[in-house]
Amino acid sequence: MLDAAGLAIPHAIASTEQGLFIDIARECRDHYGREVKLSLICGRDAAERILHWDYGRAGVVEEMLGEFELLVAQRGGHFSPPTEYRHRIHALDIREGHEEVSSTEVRERITRGEPWEHLVPERIREKVREIYS
Repeated sequence: MLDAAGLAIPHAIASTEQGLFIDIARECRDHYGREVKLSLICGRDAAERILHWDYGRAGVVEEMLGEFELLVAQRGGHFSPPTEYRHRIHALDIREGHEEVSSTEVRERITRGEPWEHLVPERIREKVREIYS
């Protein structure tokens, strides 16, 4: 769906059964190689969890950001990465008015029979309807 929505930067899109960003990044590295710039997309809330989680040891955030960069959607409030990570964490520009939109909200609206189409780019509405209806 990201591809069909018209992401304006060169990209490859893949899926994985891994759940942690570091594991996803390492699997991508195995497939795409070390020389590829790898960026993972998340919302502000996830970025804050990544940066403030107690990993039980020092240096985990630096280790992760050595594997990938983060593109952060400003959802549910403004996000400003700590100064030491600004070279690896970047804002993801999203359409004005969509700062609060999440895939969870779209799925829940579909389930409840509420309007959702205005929350999704027109180019992928039929695919979303097909998957979640």
